[in-house]
Amino acid sequence: MPVTVKTFASFGEAASAVSSDRGARYLGGGTLVMRALNEGDVSIATVVRATDPALMRIDIASSRVTIGAGVTFARILAERDLAFLHAPARSIGGPAVRNMGTVGGNLFAPNPYGDFTVALLALDATVSVQGGLGARDMPIEEFLQSRERQSGALVLAVSCQRPASADAFRYRKIARIKPKGGSVITLAAHLPSSGGRVSGARIALGSMAATQIRARAAERALEGRPLDGAAISAAASVAAEGVSPADNALGSAWYRREIVGVHLRRLLSGLE
Repeated sequence: MPVTVKTFASFGEAASAVSSDRGARYLGGGTLVMRALNEGDVSIATVVRATDPALMRIDIASSRVTIGAGVTFARILAERDLAFLHAPARSIGGPAVRNMGTVGGNLFAPNPYGDFTVALLALDATVSVQGGLGARDMPIEEFLQSRERQSGALVLAVSCQRPASADAFRYRKIARIKPKGGSVITLAAHLPSSGGRVSGARIALGSMAATQIRARAAERALEGRPLDGAAISAAASVAAEGVSPADNALGSAWYRREIVGVHLRRLLSGLE
């Protein structure tokens, strides 16, 4: 079956084309769509592209950053002011994938991928989308919960708060093949503090459910406490609460449940 390629100058036109055509898929970096086409996905009849500069924009303010959906991980690594996102960006594939893969595409990556999205979830990001329901901003957690129903919408950008200090945000990816392997588990934690105590903890996990999730029990174990050995042990002991990992070639569900607390302890303790 032939595939039609349509290129639009504006993001809005591209979003309209995708929302009005059930067989249309948006092409960003191509790491997901081109794989599907090469594997013979006959549900894709139209490939939609956009050259809108807004998709490539990075806006960095004193407390918040906004990253266009078309920004690649290589570009994030080249931005000194995005140093807090360098570890998750560096964990995405090898150089070829980082040169092509985009922030917006990663939001749709299935397990065991989507590692950058784990970082965005921990940072309480907002996702700007446009589609059949018009333009709107969604909390990333809401976006992920409805991701399978977002097929008619395009992501324009993501935005998040900049961590107040270098050690307030932490990221760790466990993979069998480094640096480009699929994730056994991915963890990210944003740990703001007030008066020497954790205030507003967010811990996100990848490959521990159908999509990226928060470790809410671990967050509650840290809240209002100094980030000391006792608090870290309490968080690690409940890290597996609420998870529902799957078996795959990288690890069994049992194995993931067994090790998530170990790696959360190491993450929170600042251990490599």
